[in-house]
Amino acid sequence: MKPNLKRTLLTCASAALLSFTSLGADEKTPDADNTKKNERDRAGETKTPGDQSNKPEDIKITKDIRQAVVKDKALTMTAKNVKIITADGKVTLRGPVHSEEEKMKIEKIAKAAAGEDKVDNQLEVKAAHPKK
Repeated sequence: MKPNLKRTLLTCASAALLSFTSLGADEKTPDADNTKKNERDRAGETKTPGDQSNKPEDIKITKDIRQAVVKDKALTMTAKNVKIITADGKVTLRGPVHSEEEKMKIEKIAKAAAGEDKVDNQLEVKAAHPKK
């Protein structure tokens, strides 16, 4: 066989093998289903970022919490992206974090900014994904 033909056949075989491998991987990973969360949010039972107050004091509380969370090098990027919603001096924390420690740390930061009894911690600890 000519070297060019060998290279072409090897490339095609490799591409086919990768396609089949990725198809098998897709079958094992279920699609994300946020239907229940989306329904809950539309029902108005929980705070969403649209509920953030424009009062200067509420904006300051949210800003102070966000700055402290982002500054904390021990928190993961997921934890740094939680929703912080302040309305009438009450703070709601929502979103995923990687551990109970992150959840408690963010709550502590929020309580320091807003007050001990003014924080509703709805953060959810994500289930760890098994390594493949």
